Amino acid sequence: MLAIARQVVAELRPQDSASLRIGLHSRLEDDLGLDSLGRVELWSRVEREFGVRLPEAAFSEVETLQQLLRVLGVGEHRAATSVATIGAEADEPAGAETPERAQTLIEVLDWHVNRHPHRIQVRLLGEGDSQEPISYAALQQGALAVACGLQHYGLRAGERVALMLPTGRDFLHAFLGALLAGGVPVPIYPPMRLARIEEHLQRQAAILGNAEARMLITVPEAKLVARLLRAQVPSLGMIASVAELSSTGGRWIDPQRQAQDLAFLQYTSGSTGQPKGVMVSHANLLANLRAMGSVLRVTPDDVFVSWLPMYHDMGLIGAWFGSLYYAFPLVLMSPLAFLARPGRWLRSIHEHRGTLSAAPNFAYELCLNKLDDAELEGLDLSSWRLALNGAEPVNPDTLQRFAERFGRYGLAPGALMPVYGLAEATLDVTLPEPGRGPSFDWVQRDTFQSHGRAVRAAPDDPGALCFVSCGRPLPGHQVRIVDDTGIELPERREGHLQFCGPSTTAGYFHNPQESARVRDGPWLDSQDLGYIAAGEIYLSGRVKDLIIRGGRNIYPYDVENAVGRLAGLRKGCVAVFGCPDAAGNERLVVLAETREQEPGELDRLRRTIARITLELTGAAPDDIVLAPPHSVLKTSSGKIRRAASRELYERGELGRAAPAAWRQLLRMLRTLVTAQLLRGWRTLQELLYAAWFWGLLVLIGSLTWLATALLPRPAWCRRLARRAARGFLHLVGVPLRVDGLGRLYRGEVRVLVANHASYLDGLALCAALPSGFSFVAKRELAGQRIAGTFLRRLGTCFVERFDPRRSAADAEVLAGALQRGESLVFFPEGTLTREPGLLPFRMGAFVLAARADVPLVPVAIRGSRMLLRDGQWFPHHGELHVSVCPQLLAEGPDWLDAIRLRDRARAELLQRLDEPDRLLLAS
Repeated sequence: MLAIARQVVAELRPQDSASLRIGLHSRLEDDLGLDSLGRVELWSRVEREFGVRLPEAAFSEVETLQQLLRVLGVGEHRAATSVATIGAEADEPAGAETPERAQTLIEVLDWHVNRHPHRIQVRLLGEGDSQEPISYAALQQGALAVACGLQHYGLRAGERVALMLPTGRDFLHAFLGALLAGGVPVPIYPPMRLARIEEHLQRQAAILGNAEARMLITVPEAKLVARLLRAQVPSLGMIASVAELSSTGGRWIDPQRQAQDLAFLQYTSGSTGQPKGVMVSHANLLANLRAMGSVLRVTPDDVFVSWLPMYHDMGLIGAWFGSLYYAFPLVLMSPLAFLARPGRWLRSIHEHRGTLSAAPNFAYELCLNKLDDAELEGLDLSSWRLALNGAEPVNPDTLQRFAERFGRYGLAPGALMPVYGLAEATLDVTLPEPGRGPSFDWVQRDTFQSHGRAVRAAPDDPGALCFVSCGRPLPGHQVRIVDDTGIELPERREGHLQFCGPSTTAGYFHNPQESARVRDGPWLDSQDLGYIAAGEIYLSGRVKDLIIRGGRNIYPYDVENAVGRLAGLRKGCVAVFGCPDAAGNERLVVLAETREQEPGELDRLRRTIARITLELTGAAPDDIVLAPPHSVLKTSSGKIRRAASRELYERGELGRAAPAAWRQLLRMLRTLVTAQLLRGWRTLQELLYAAWFWGLLVLIGSLTWLATALLPRPAWCRRLARRAARGFLHLVGVPLRVDGLGRLYRGEVRVLVANHASYLDGLALCAALPSGFSFVAKRELAGQRIAGTFLRRLGTCFVERFDPRRSAADAEVLAGALQRGESLVFFPEGTLTREPGLLPFRMGAFVLAARADVPLVPVAIRGSRMLLRDGQWFPHHGELHVSVCPQLLAEGPDWLDAIRLRDRARAELLQRLDEPDRLLLAS
């Protein structure tokens, strides 16, 4: 039984054959994806194999393979024996499975320890050639020792445990130990220098206070000074090292954590006075890992080489948790080792045959600028299949130069992969297709900067802006672009990027106001700007004031506060902002007001500001501007206007005498009024267009419905509907472009299959196709008073989707329609979603065409999803393009012939659509 089911599903979904897992409890529709005709094929093969005739009533009642066995009369004992035998014969290579049923990260660890306890999970790189391998069993043993210590000192389930530890074995044991003890780990970045440990801990007090940390695990050198934090963090009960916790002994008590429980808190700032702790549940985490793994096609044969900090989500989740889940080894080195010797990162990929690695853009730039050819001699990067670039803005120039230079050392042209993610989405939001390489979009600068429209420009246009694609949303996740009022924008319009999906956080810990501010129903505002083109995401800027330098988030408030306390500077008159240079890299600028004019004193201030900034952020400022009073712009309430100050800096107007007050007021009013008028005009245009669109649709639809109710023949009704559809599209300003229409010869019977992206698809086909085609629709529509009457008058054929017996009978009715000379139009996806992508096809149209031996013609509809998405009732301007593909003929009437016909039709549609194949994403 299992072998038969596996064969049928493999024929239907060959892309899943490598990972196909079928058991007796597999459900025919939900797990195996068998529609009614797929079920018919399974049924017929079971009857042939076992030489029986199954009762008809069971056809619609059977939901699982085990129930089908019972129908055959196979007892429970015999079924269990069959499972063991077939499973042993169909075993996949060792390590190919993943913990798909695990609900928590701890269950993931248990799963691997039970199957391969001695498999190396992490290989720690130390000084020189020293290495420390850590197996799954050793990882669990060390974590259990920490967990026993935490429980010994009274940690209760759900309490937070802060981890201020460098990359190494102690961090790994402490993080998993906190989870095993029932706590919630809170990674915070360790001090760069122990000499400055006191200042560092003072800056971490805000995070510890917000998290209400119960315990702090840190290095022994920091314990004494860390005790000073107890006065600022009342919840902090104990400060200990990993060694102290591991030596307490005792018995571990399983806290029984659930999928919706917090896995950890990921703080978006390591230094801000108002920290935001992103709440990441076990369900969020595993959903992101599984979605990323499916897109990146990772296997246990991969090797991840990482220097990324463990307090950063890309290092913690992408590198460590990804390797932990998929059982590929993680080669882990200290971030300081990379910063000191960038070449060691590439050498580690060479020596360990790394296939995966990730880094922010600055790391790739550092390798370009700091490594000479002599240092790279003998380097072989041919094993590196995915070089992910994320966590900060991706520079197109960096990608091109890195690919060109390191291609000489074996780096594959398609290895570089720009990605987009953020802590609020657990990690990744979008990923491109692996192996294709970076995709660039050149747009007209003036049009984009003035109107937010990404109009294509020539790549050699010196004034063009270049943006990098970060790919498409992860499977099961969605992304949209909205304007300032929250209205969704069409493609190639810049706006606020919002996302939703199973990886999306529930909010910020103990910060309901900020959680509510970024929440828009099920959507979360990323605070980033971007646009969508051909279903892919292009980031264009950031709404927030966050500055990213060297892979670290820098929040202006702390630097402004610390620098503003210097003698000789005006308190509260310091602005810190990022400013892109000619290469697109972000420069850190400190603007401070002072009355000092003596050159020696100004030099002293610059040196002091540089030292403080370096100590606070780990990055020296690129420019320090000491300006006269009133140079730093502020709001009426006294808040620093960083963006406005940056504009003055970029225009070179800092330090100039301020114009008269009335001139300033007039300029501000003019700017404000102009912006408000433009925004209001755009909103009004959208509202007026929506009203015109729906008003015309109701008017023309009502008149057409009334006329079709009176006309005596379906052929007349179809002609009327075609003219009405074309007239409606013309009146609402939607151009309809049709190509390949000559392939639909008069008098020849055929089956048409079209993709389904919007509720406008039926209207588009009505307007584009000749009037001699009958649509095939779901039976639920037949019972509707208005839609059902209209569709029946057009001669629509209705089919059942859920009752297998009725669906099989409907197939016979459709076959009869073809015999009578009627051509049929199908939407084989059967449904539509707002997410881009071609969904799996139902087999009805293809089996019908194969058995009736009539041509099948794929029809590609482009532009309808942009005009009106599923769940979005706000139409947008755009155009419709309908492409009639060359007709296809089945090789024969059998099931496999129908499957081959389906696959050829799908390939034809994908060639003409700017959308991904959801079958590949799902697999």
